[in-house]
Amino acid sequence: MKTYKSREEVPAHEKWNLEDIFATQTEWEEAYNSVNDQIGNLRAFNGEIHDAKSLYHYLVLNEEVGYLFKKVYVYAMLHVDIDTRKSTAQALLDRGKQLSVKLSSAKSFFMPFLLSLEEETLKNYIAEVSGLKYFEEDLFEAFRYKKHVLRKEQEEVLSQLGDALSTPSQTFGMINNADIKFGEVTNEAGEKVELTRGMYTKLIEDQNRDTRKEAYIAYYKPYVQLQNTIATTLAAAIKNNVTISKMRQYPSALEKSLFDDLVPKEVYDNLIQTTKAHLEPMRRYAELRKQILGLDELRAYDLNVPLVKDVKDEISFDEAYETMLTSLKPLGSDYVETLRSFKDKRYFDVRETPGKRSGAYNLGLYGVHPFILLNHRDDLDSLFTLVHESGHAMHSWYSSKHQPQISAGYSIFVAEVASTVNEILLIRHLLKMTEDPQMKKHLINHFIDGFKGTFFTQVMFAEFEQMTHEKAENGEPLNATVFSDIYEKIFTKYHGEELVLDNEVKYGWSRIPHFYRPFYVYKYATGYASAIYLADRILAGDQNTLKNYLQFLKSGSSDYPFELLKSTGVDLTKPEFIENALAIFAELVDEFDKM
Repeated sequence: MKTYKSREEVPAHEKWNLEDIFATQTEWEEAYNSVNDQIGNLRAFNGEIHDAKSLYHYLVLNEEVGYLFKKVYVYAMLHVDIDTRKSTAQALLDRGKQLSVKLSSAKSFFMPFLLSLEEETLKNYIAEVSGLKYFEEDLFEAFRYKKHVLRKEQEEVLSQLGDALSTPSQTFGMINNADIKFGEVTNEAGEKVELTRGMYTKLIEDQNRDTRKEAYIAYYKPYVQLQNTIATTLAAAIKNNVTISKMRQYPSALEKSLFDDLVPKEVYDNLIQTTKAHLEPMRRYAELRKQILGLDELRAYDLNVPLVKDVKDEISFDEAYETMLTSLKPLGSDYVETLRSFKDKRYFDVRETPGKRSGAYNLGLYGVHPFILLNHRDDLDSLFTLVHESGHAMHSWYSSKHQPQISAGYSIFVAEVASTVNEILLIRHLLKMTEDPQMKKHLINHFIDGFKGTFFTQVMFAEFEQMTHEKAENGEPLNATVFSDIYEKIFTKYHGEELVLDNEVKYGWSRIPHFYRPFYVYKYATGYASAIYLADRILAGDQNTLKNYLQFLKSGSSDYPFELLKSTGVDLTKPEFIENALAIFAELVDEFDKM
């Protein structure tokens, strides 16, 4: 894998073309000023919506301004993610955030106003002005929030506090992406070099145990050193969420997070309880891992090393892309050919470079196209990341093509289904096409480890979130010691007593960005369980499931996400879909044990 010392070294075709949003910085400034100018016009509707026409004019202007603002904000955000160290990009994003607060404040009157109307009055307005039909579902959806909306003055204050309430997340982001410097590790030449995230991902899988241990300790060193600072930041994020939930009269912070998607609380509880009842295969796999590695003690830095040695794992980005397209053929030619075009159109930002945001994501920008951030390392994991994010990108593309702007977005609850169906199709394809016994064992090992990361680890995180939020709701303290105690107990429960815990293990909570998006991670696990069911049905030739799934990708937010998922045949209030996934995991462990 080539290491890029600067962004300039990366070939142009492997970098985003942000000119697709704005051709020049001048265009961005013009759009910014346009949004800023229109904020006053939106605010002027406060107290002046008295009939159907004025309501319609407000909604049209709001959508137009919102569309332009999103382009302004995304352009700035993507520039920051390219290099989080650049002050010029950060300045653009800061301006975008300030604009967001002003825009939110200008519109804060609307929800209290809307909910002051009688539903019959709103129905009459819609009958009077045909254009209001476009907004009808969203308008009536607002009445579901009636008991959770505050008085107009309170809503305005909260909107003005928007940036301040997001400070814990922003602070952690800057610590994690820009400020943290990892410890030093020894390179192949015996020289001490500073560890990067990309290097860590490689080194923690190294066959040499001393190398893994050194990388593990170096990687956790800054998190352990900053444990109290990060704990303060995380505690503030949790307390903010709990406070807002109470102010808006939700039974709990968890139920507030489930309310938007109309997801029953039993889905969350069912996921955690059903998983905890089927942890034996996870513990058995830990025992297998210890035996295969020939260890007296299994430790956390032994959990990621591939158990099958001497397997070629180097896959170029071009090769990975072609493998992806072949594996996704069961989804049809339209899906595959559309995705093929994304590469040439530079929808991907491929390489890890200094200062670039870690990880990977897809951001679908309505009216433009998806933007997919990668930190591709030319290995099997990177192939799976590419396939995963491309699933999100195709979901964005299909929804934008088949839905109007108002319903083109989609909830994260369904997003993880689209990405993980692709991953399951890929692993099934690779297993089917592989004749080499060693490679087959390697792939099954990869499948098991991927299952652990996407399902079990996320359920573990979900339980951590639930427990820490409940402590905040009960007025109990949250600090580094509390977080570490909870995390260590959960980690032990999921991995079993076979694992000997190093001191660093209990600080795992300190490095998880998703904890700053409350009750987000469970959706990876529910998405994974749903995806396994759907992908296997599609591979079995179930044309009805394929038809329903493709329609699901085109549906955006045209219905509640829980209902959209049910339309594919998956009802997550029933334990059978979680049990199905857990049974497949057990089968994989059995098969690997026999091999």
